[in-house]
Amino acid sequence: MTAAVTGARARARIEITAAIKGEARAQLAAEGAAKLSLRAVARELGMVSSALYRYFPSRDDLLTALIVDAYDAVGAAAEKAAADTRAEGPLARWTAVCRAVRAWAVAHPHEYALIYGSPVPGYTAPQDTVAPAARVGLVLVDLVRQAHAGEGVALPPLPEGLRPEAARMAADLAPDLPPALAVALVAAWSQLFGLVSFEVFGQFHHVVEDRDTFFAHAARRLGQDVGLLPRT
Repeated sequence: MTAAVTGARARARIEITAAIKGEARAQLAAEGAAKLSLRAVARELGMVSSALYRYFPSRDDLLTALIVDAYDAVGAAAEKAAADTRAEGPLARWTAVCRAVRAWAVAHPHEYALIYGSPVPGYTAPQDTVAPAARVGLVLVDLVRQAHAGEGVALPPLPEGLRPEAARMAADLAPDLPPALAVALVAAWSQLFGLVSFEVFGQFHHVVEDRDTFFAHAARRLGQDVGLLPRT
């Protein structure tokens, strides 16, 4: 088999895989993840089911691919925001990353729902999803790590009863950071996605109208809760 034939087959596989994922995302938007069907995807693409199974042997394999893509996409948005604001202060960079996460979620609500919405019945996410799911969190940890090593942070208070759990969290997530920062980071990370989920899933309807300004303020407050300081 010549290199040209091998290359053509590889390109064809990439194109067909992309088409399958694209149609699956359209089904997510129309029907939701629970109703995703390989047979329906194949029918819409004009493929026989047996041909599609050569790319994704099961519905769960296709779901996993979509989940990994979604986590990677929002993670890439967060990483780009951090890189683009490298010259700015820690609090401004934190806010920029949070806004990038929100912007991606608002632009891709069905993909966001796939990774942060209700669990898909009968589906258990495999280990392959763990690293992509951590990308946004790692960006936030790295921002705090850089601030702690550079301009400094205002260390958040840590209740005595929480110290053992804080030590465990720090050992698992960021051994080079004080336990109080680990606790604050986990709280801020969960609150960030709570804010985003409220907007994407409609809970802010008739409650928050100027959502850009509201979110920027809330994201900045989360950074302050972590101990990040504005640059003077």
